[in-house]
Amino acid sequence: MSYRLSLLDKSPIADGETASHALHRTLQLAQQAEVWGYHRFWLAEHHNTDRLASPSPELLIAWIIGQTQHIRVGSGGVMLQHYSPYKVAENFNLLASLAPGRIDVGVGKAPGGLPLSTRALQFGVHLQEKGSFAEQLMLLDSWLQVPPVGDEEILRATPQPPRPANRFLLGASEESAKLAAELGWQLVFAAHHNGDPQLMEKVLNSYRQHSNGQRALVAVQVVVADSPAEADLLVDNLRVYHVSVKDGPSVNVGSVEQAERYVRQGGYTDYVIEPRTPSLLKGTAAQVHAKLDALHQNFGIEEFVIDTPVAEEQARVKSLELLATHRLVTA
Repeated sequence: MSYRLSLLDKSPIADGETASHALHRTLQLAQQAEVWGYHRFWLAEHHNTDRLASPSPELLIAWIIGQTQHIRVGSGGVMLQHYSPYKVAENFNLLASLAPGRIDVGVGKAPGGLPLSTRALQFGVHLQEKGSFAEQLMLLDSWLQVPPVGDEEILRATPQPPRPANRFLLGASEESAKLAAELGWQLVFAAHHNGDPQLMEKVLNSYRQHSNGQRALVAVQVVVADSPAEADLLVDNLRVYHVSVKDGPSVNVGSVEQAERYVRQGGYTDYVIEPRTPSLLKGTAAQVHAKLDALHQNFGIEEFVIDTPVAEEQARVKSLELLATHRLVTA
């Protein structure tokens, strides 16, 4: 195989378990991912939900790097709209100082939650001073750069790490591709949210063109089992609903109830809720690797970030192990 596998974890809370249990499973999964040969282990950011236990990827990164040896650990991603770019830079410079050469900072444009948590996260912030997402990202980039030595009048995000965090922009648009290329960031195409092959081709080509040939990573949802029927059963209850809001942000959520909460909390009156087919690769390890290899061949993808949307512990761990160990056997 000529592509890398990395892993995105959301710390899902299964029925009947606590957030503490889910977070310890995240740590154990990171340790297993290192053994299985995954290249990166990324933590997501989600707010105000009793189904996911990770609102602060930075804290989990610090916990995990102290209990793993070499796997890269990062955010997938920090929802920059809520935070000071300077504080994000400080956090990741500190992490990169703790584990030089192992830290990734992935940044996303989405809110990571519904309007109620967004308002709480941005309480007291002067929105007119925040600027656009692109302006915030440029500020973050400037503070992640190594500043000139000796100029005491320059604002630094200290400590200055010996090897800064690798920088990634998570997105699914040509606008994101161009922005990532302009700043010299790596792009991660979010096919786990929108797997439309025509859009993916446009975005990947745009990034390659504007970055002088750099290749984007692609995040994909994957469920692997011993048989196709078992994989079908694992994803039987998986649903995606797209909420389109006139003159407002659109989102994908996992249930009609979430969609209704989104429009209610946002005070939206002109909207459409429609079911979408999840962007998902499923089947046996051999079948899924055949699909990944086809994407690799067709689009030149050199690294996939795997998101496995299964909360049940044994099935999820088995899915990720089957994917990794099949790869090792056939490599």
